[in-house]
Amino acid sequence: MQTYFYDRQIRRFLLQFIRLMSNFQVETGLNSAGATALIRVPVIYGDPSRQAAQILANNTETNLSTTPVMAAFITDLKYDRARVQEPNFVSKLNIRERKPDPDTGLLTHTQGNMFTVERLMPVPYKLNLKLDIWTSNTEQKLQILEQILALYNPAIELQHTDNYVDWSSLSYVELTDVVWSSRTVPTGTENPNDVATLSFELPVWISAPVKVKKLGVVEKIIASIYETNEEMENAIIAGKLLNGNRQYITPLKYSVLLLNGLAQLVLPQESWTADDVAVTLNNDAVGPQNWNIIIGLLGDLRNGISQLRLSFEDGTPDIVGYVTRMSTVDPSVLLFNVDIDTIPVNTLLPIDAIINPQKSIPGGKLSAAASGQRYLLLNNINEVAAWGLNFTANANDIIEYDGTNWTVSFSASDSTDAVQYVTNLNTGVQYKWDETAWIKSYEGEYPSGRWHLVL
Repeated sequence: MQTYFYDRQIRRFLLQFIRLMSNFQVETGLNSAGATALIRVPVIYGDPSRQAAQILANNTETNLSTTPVMAAFITDLKYDRARVQEPNFVSKLNIRERKPDPDTGLLTHTQGNMFTVERLMPVPYKLNLKLDIWTSNTEQKLQILEQILALYNPAIELQHTDNYVDWSSLSYVELTDVVWSSRTVPTGTENPNDVATLSFELPVWISAPVKVKKLGVVEKIIASIYETNEEMENAIIAGKLLNGNRQYITPLKYSVLLLNGLAQLVLPQESWTADDVAVTLNNDAVGPQNWNIIIGLLGDLRNGISQLRLSFEDGTPDIVGYVTRMSTVDPSVLLFNVDIDTIPVNTLLPIDAIINPQKSIPGGKLSAAASGQRYLLLNNINEVAAWGLNFTANANDIIEYDGTNWTVSFSASDSTDAVQYVTNLNTGVQYKWDETAWIKSYEGEYPSGRWHLVL
């Protein structure tokens, strides 16, 4: 079994520390325009390859080093016993990616790959570093130290990676000691360059590789029973089911009630009324359930990105809506923003309103008759003068004005099509004719198995 791994973790901490010390400047006087001349102080790794350093020095030790310059290096790495936690702990994290668009490469609102990440408890260490500041005079040293020392009061937070699953990315750099000079007074014939040394301590975590596998959360189960009077292979290909039955099972068996753009989680076998959204269970009033019951099992809901998908028994494509938490005070309600591309296509021309033709008449509560007006009727029309003495229509019919007379555009009693869809222009609500009554096309109660979340 392959046990080798190397993620350059300590190297990243060192590089981050070097970046922290970069971009400091010193003043060297005035330039030709009379403005202050500044030069950036470079930062190098203080423990380079001996051969490379000798080559850069032209194989001699008599060359003077260029100043100012700073050199960072590691002096110690110790096990941090005080920060030890449960060594055998394994953290499991469920991750759902957003699916990228294959053409543009941009992330879409559709769920992509799903993974379970198992993370081992990282090992704590203390990383001690030193920063040597090489200067040729006291003024250079004063300028550099004043810029650095003002930042560490007493530490600076550090993030060595932006990986979402890395729980050890945050740390800090603490200044622990300052050595003013490497020289003694009076100055003799030693190296004319002066070295000030700053000591730092950096608590770090060393992590083992994580285990990544496909997400193991059950989102939806479909159980099908096939006919046994023919070969199983043919039955599967033909899609024939015993008595046309198919079982959809949702974990915990909750139902979803969708009304007026709000999705509520309800207990099974509850009966709701659209007027007051009341719930009764065994004649006892109960309220909507907390969405966190479901969401907490699957992951975390992302407002405007997570989806609620609603299924129909007749195999009609799912209704998809993007959900958002309404309020932390009321966790039983999610705002449902339907994806208009998933709404069924209208089979009938839109209507202007739903009316009671015995109370609402053209020129009365309704505007004067005009060509193209269409209404859905709640009651019958029997020789009402406003609609025409010879005109009759039944409840659930759709009538239309052709510029001269009112005619029946859709006759509910004569309809032979199984399903018809029409949109009310007055409210924007789509309705469905199911051969018995007009109902909202996708709003209502979805029992267990007819809905699922895509977080």
